[in-house]
Amino acid sequence: PVPTISWRKVNGHNPSKARLRKSQAVLEIPNVQLEDAGMYECKAENSRGRNVFRGQLQVYTYPHWVEKLNDTQLDSGDQLRWECKATGKPRPTYHWLKNGVPLWPQSRIEMVNGVLMIHSVNLSDAGMYQCLAENKYGTIYASAELKILASAPTFPQNQMRKTIIVTKGQEVVIECKPQASPKPTITWKKGDKALRESKR
Repeated sequence: PVPTISWRKVNGHNPSKARLRKSQAVLEIPNVQLEDAGMYECKAENSRGRNVFRGQLQVYTYPHWVEKLNDTQLDSGDQLRWECKATGKPRPTYHWLKNGVPLWPQSRIEMVNGVLMIHSVNLSDAGMYQCLAENKYGTIYASAELKILASAPTFPQNQMRKTIIVTKGQEVVIECKPQASPKPTITWKKGDKALRESKR
């Protein structure tokens, strides 16, 4: 006799969007998602007995960005940490380019699982960077520019007070705030002699 056919997802529920066709002999799952993956069982039975077939559905996905890069501006000597993160199945692997050329680990440059770190950046590190996330189904790109600020110390005009008049016995505050990159070291002199800290 013609068998009765039934389908079930082993260790789970059949997807709600699943359809049965051709007297339930065909299971259709439209718009397959990751959660539809798993073992499916088809059971056919009639008065003479029954038979079961099991098949594994594996779902693979194109890489998709979770976290991209942002253009960054750093002082010379700072540390850069960029992370690009993508989902996908199989899990994507990452590669880095600088100005279109593959970037490799060096003494100051580390690349681990989508994280790029450059220690003590300098002007030579400036440029356009790309992170590639890829699996066997495709490759996606994220780009960002790294700008390095490097300038000798200069004093803003509003700091240039030649004379400060105070009453004897009062406190005086003289500010020294140069604009510079990286952060400069500051020393004070009175005349030609270096000033040292004291109780006053």
